[in-house]
Amino acid sequence: MPGLLDKRLWIVSGKGGVGKSTISAALALRSARASRRTLVCEVNTQERISRLLERSPAGPEVKLLEDNLWAVDVRPQEAMREYALMVLRFETLYKTVFENRVVRYFLRFIPSLQELVMLGKILFHLQEKRPDGSYRYETIVLDAPATGHAITFLNVPQVLLRTVPPGPMSKEALKMRDLLVDPQVTAAVLVAMPEELPVNEALELHAALRDTVKIRTHAAVLNGAFTERFTQGDLEALAGHPELLHVAKAHHDRASLAVLAETKLERNLHVPVHTVPRIFTPTFGRKAIEQVMGHLEPLVTGAK
Repeated sequence: MPGLLDKRLWIVSGKGGVGKSTISAALALRSARASRRTLVCEVNTQERISRLLERSPAGPEVKLLEDNLWAVDVRPQEAMREYALMVLRFETLYKTVFENRVVRYFLRFIPSLQELVMLGKILFHLQEKRPDGSYRYETIVLDAPATGHAITFLNVPQVLLRTVPPGPMSKEALKMRDLLVDPQVTAAVLVAMPEELPVNEALELHAALRDTVKIRTHAAVLNGAFTERFTQGDLEALAGHPELLHVAKAHHDRASLAVLAETKLERNLHVPVHTVPRIFTPTFGRKAIEQVMGHLEPLVTGAK
């Protein structure tokens, strides 16, 4: 299967707490290492990715973290202004409409408006060009919201196309939807951990992306998996050492759960599943992200 380097928008999602930001940071770093101008987008968060890469927070403005790697935290208020200026073109008109206190009060009641402007900003950067006509960012990594919120967020263009009359808003929604559903452009990467609930949520997310949002799952990542270290013979040899046997058996059981989780994902998703082993470290930072990046090499390049 082609690697992620054949796509331009990499959407990373899964159940909260499974390491979405870790995987997003590792993928963004690997893209930048491939000399691709890479923008990693977080959505109204505490900016975990900048911290994981041991860089200062980016904030709502696109910020260069290192060679070929930029970051931005897409927030509703700032995205509202940028998106409105993209659509309205004239700042004076923006100020007349969107900075009017009465208008701003009623804007809060427009369904999915915040999601629209945040997604619109991200997809604007996806299409943004440099003076020479090349894309400003060759890869955009979207650290998407967790499962249910991800579907709501990514489904905004579809909802708008069904609810708003023809006009500038529906045109924008159509452009956004076409980018999201284009398998030549967009790839979804689902993240799970070797536990029942995260795996089941990954399967539900896959089905919702396919049936509701029309985005194809490219691959899955099983994060934090224990790798087998003890054979049955090892366990038998420790029979006379109860404490050591208990530790070894617990590790063996966790490794077995990882195998079962990987098998379940493969059988139900019908896409490659890439395993990232559990990394034991007192502080999870840049060094750990680089380790994760190494395990994701086949996902990025398509190498077997």
